Amino acid sequence: MKPPRIPITDDHIHIDPVNGRGLAAAKDFLRAGGTHLFLVTKPSWSYGIEPSSGEDFAAGYDATLRVAESVREIGLSVFVILGVHPAEITRLAERLGLSRAAEVMAAGLDCAAAYVRDGRAVAIKSGRPHYPVDQETWDASNRVLRHALELGGDCGCAVQIHAESGPCADVAGMAREAGMAVERVVKHFAIPDTPLMPSLIAKHEAIPRLCREGRRFTMESDFMDENSRPGAVIGPKSVPRFTFRLLADGLIGEEDAYRIHSDAPGLTYGVEIALP
Repeated sequence: MKPPRIPITDDHIHIDPVNGRGLAAAKDFLRAGGTHLFLVTKPSWSYGIEPSSGEDFAAGYDATLRVAESVREIGLSVFVILGVHPAEITRLAERLGLSRAAEVMAAGLDCAAAYVRDGRAVAIKSGRPHYPVDQETWDASNRVLRHALELGGDCGCAVQIHAESGPCADVAGMAREAGMAVERVVKHFAIPDTPLMPSLIAKHEAIPRLCREGRRFTMESDFMDENSRPGAVIGPKSVPRFTFRLLADGLIGEEDAYRIHSDAPGLTYGVEIALP
C-alpha cells in the first residue's frame, strides 16, 4: 500500500558534507518520504574551530547555513538551529579556564541569537553536559543554559537543549524565570516524562501510547552524519520509515502523524510545515 502523502519532519538532524555523507544522507531522507528537517549546527570542533570568542562560532553557523541551502536545492524544506553544544565547556575550560569558557559560550549564543533575529535561523541550541562533571562545571553550564533561555525569550524563538537523560524538570522553572514559554523549550533525545517539549527518537516505543493520549511531541533521528560513526544515532531514513510503519500497522492514525510532523513543530518553532 502506498504511504499517505503527509509532511514528515525530522526535528534534530545533522548533515555534514566534510565529515559525513552530506547531501547523500539528505537524499536518503527525501527518498524515504521525508519533507522537512531541522538542521542543527554541530560542535565547533567539527568545523576545525577553536573558539576564543563568541564570534568565532560564526564560521560554524555560516557553514550550517550553506549546507541548509544545498539541502533545499534537492527539494527539502530546511529550518536551521544554531548554538553552542554543551560539551564545549569541557574542551574550552581545558584551554581557557572554566569562567572564561562559560563567557565564550554565552557570547556564542549571543551570536546565534543574531542569526535568529535576522531570520537566518529559527531556534537556539544549548543545554548542559549529558556526562558526569564536577559541581563547578555543572553550575557554570546552567548559567550558560539560563542565558540561552533568556535569549529565547528576548527573540521569541524556541530553544532546543541537549542535556542529561531524564525529565530535566528544573529547566521548566529556569525557562519561566527567563520569560520563556516552557512549551517552546525542546528536549532533544527526550523521554516522555518531561515538562519540556519532547523530541523523541523515531524508534521510541512510547510513540503510539502518547498519540492515544493526545500528547504533543516531535520525532527525530539525531543522525550525526559522521563517517567514523556511520548510522549513529539512527539513520536519515528513520523518521519517515518509522512513521509510515506505525501508520501501516494501525498504531497511529494520519491525524496523529500530522500532529507530530506539522502541528507540533510548527507551533513550537513558529514556522509553517505543509506540503507544497
